[in-house]
Amino acid sequence: MADKKISETEKIIRSIAKHDPAARSRAEIILTYSGFHALMFHRFAHLLFRHRYKLLARIISQIAKFLTGIEIHPAAQIGSGVFIDHGAGVVIGETAVVGNNVLIYQGVTLGGTGKDKGKRHPTIEDNVMISAGAKVLGPFTVGRGAKIGAGSIVLKEVPPNATVVGVPGRIVKLDGERVDDCCQSLPDPAWDELCRLNKRIEQLSEELEDLRGKKER
Repeated sequence: MADKKISETEKIIRSIAKHDPAARSRAEIILTYSGFHALMFHRFAHLLFRHRYKLLARIISQIAKFLTGIEIHPAAQIGSGVFIDHGAGVVIGETAVVGNNVLIYQGVTLGGTGKDKGKRHPTIEDNVMISAGAKVLGPFTVGRGAKIGAGSIVLKEVPPNATVVGVPGRIVKLDGERVDDCCQSLPDPAWDELCRLNKRIEQLSEELEDLRGKKER
């Protein structure tokens, strides 16, 4: 017999119960979890926004912000089973897309850089974890299963199953394997300069060894 279809509300409750050991009951989740309340408000506001009641949708999103401390633009696309843990200070911008089963902690911003028009905010694929205080800024994709470390500032594409930390963010693991610090796809001008100097030192050391070898001969 086919499984009974699970409502989106039930998926959110189950996601919270799965990820938060402090969640002791369904009643506690429904009555006290600000992340749950914010997502419920957003579902209604997003529906209104899609039906062109844009001002009313924005008013509802601002009421949700006042009550929960979480600001989600009504145009943002939020997937199934998303869990916003604690949630205070979370901001999700207008053109952001959040996939299924994404875990978002307090203080996270899915924002723009102020330089783009149209698609200005990131796309977060399924099963991503974004830790407390992380800022993901710009119209790029964070790949499926990626992890963003606490306090990181991510400004460029993140591949699937990558772990990113730092300011600006650097990939430190990919598919469970550590990544060479000098082979980063995310920008860090200071680190790039250190890598360049390190390569230059290695080159000079090789040239010095050659000169010593010639002198000894």
